[in-house]
Amino acid sequence: MDATNAARSKEDVALDLLKFVAAHANIAGKTGSSTTGFSVTPATKPEDQVANLLELYTRCRQAVEAPIK
Repeated sequence: MDATNAARSKEDVALDLLKFVAAHANIAGKTGSSTTGFSVTPATKPEDQVANLLELYTRCRQAVEAPIK
């Protein structure tokens, strides 16, 4: 597998993780619940919802790219 495929694979895994966490933590601006260690305040504006999702995606990418110990 070349570097391009490996990078894309990590992006896919991070996106799947984002979808999973967002669905289980209700991160679409509906509630401010906390699940699986993610605490999110309710987003009232679409811009806030997007910012929350982008922040979560960044955290998912970091988790996927973290070295296994």
